[in-house]
Amino acid sequence: MADLPAQEDAAAAAAIQEKVKLALSVGEECTGAEDLAALFKNKPTPPICYDGFEPSGRVHIAQGVMKALNVNKLTSSGCVFKFWVADWFAQLNNKMGGDLHKIQTVGRYMIEVWKAVGMNLNQVEFLWSSHEINSRAEEYWKLVFDIARRNNLPRILRQVTCSQIMGRTNPKELSVSAIMYACMQCADVFFLKADICQLGLDQRKVNMLAREYASATKRKFKPIILSHHMLPGLKEGQLKMSKSDPESAIFMEDEEDDVNRKIAGAFCPNVVEGNPCLEYVKYVVIPWHGRFELCRSEERGGNLTYESAEKLNGDFESGLISSDEIKTSLAKSLNLILQPVRDHFKHNADARDLLAQVKSFRVTR
Repeated sequence: MADLPAQEDAAAAAAIQEKVKLALSVGEECTGAEDLAALFKNKPTPPICYDGFEPSGRVHIAQGVMKALNVNKLTSSGCVFKFWVADWFAQLNNKMGGDLHKIQTVGRYMIEVWKAVGMNLNQVEFLWSSHEINSRAEEYWKLVFDIARRNNLPRILRQVTCSQIMGRTNPKELSVSAIMYACMQCADVFFLKADICQLGLDQRKVNMLAREYASATKRKFKPIILSHHMLPGLKEGQLKMSKSDPESAIFMEDEEDDVNRKIAGAFCPNVVEGNPCLEYVKYVVIPWHGRFELCRSEERGGNLTYESAEKLNGDFESGLISSDEIKTSLAKSLNLILQPVRDHFKHNADARDLLAQVKSFRVTR
């Protein structure tokens, strides 16, 4: 009996390490990883993860499938996930021509996509920036003003251009709203009381600004930055999937023929590096299905099953499998993932209406 407390302590420590491992599996990079174990161990309430998104058009698989995977991992580890539906930010960024009604319509459509694809919503909150800021305006704007006064203009501009805030890197393209945007995005972290910032690698710089602000204001806890991989577009040299080029992205309600056509025309060289098809297998298909089923003719040796991207990549580079086999099998796997989303938008009247409205909107950069 004397060993029971020690066994319980060891079991608790092992459980915390499993949570840390699961959380880290979400990110390609983590700043503050050393604080994760203490966060899971010591916080009396569930850790809060945060991601913000601008409602700006149709949802592609990087936003839809990868986000559902990441959220489900983090909620499984015991976290609460707060989605910041950044409607005011989209208006600042002139998305949908700055029309707030259209922006909010897109936001509701995006939530329907995540419901349909299988995001576990039991520990997920969708918070609209316009509503939340208005309801606690004094708290929010005090944060924004304090961040603004503690940073000089060149410092903020570096965050804006290096982080591709608002989707732009050329300072000549930026409006004055970009300065507000950066200060507000930093303030969001503290306004939402986020423990973990779970955004893409392209947002790392502005999240680092939040850590620096936490140090400057002597806060007890700096937000942990858990940055996920950026899925490339289907065409050569596209480092990030973009909805502005419809043929370079797989959208969540694309029909089966659309997916087949886009994947058939995708860039798929006979090397692993810079190959978007192999990236989709690694970051979408294997995490979703637990494996990748490669379809091959009997003359070519029959079908193969891969549970790791490393083994697939090795066989691809050796010439054992071809680009056409990768493409055919990838399209099949993606269509399986997307079918429930298609069904939802066909059979649910509200979702169908939202999609029709979103498709009618002109996407503005």
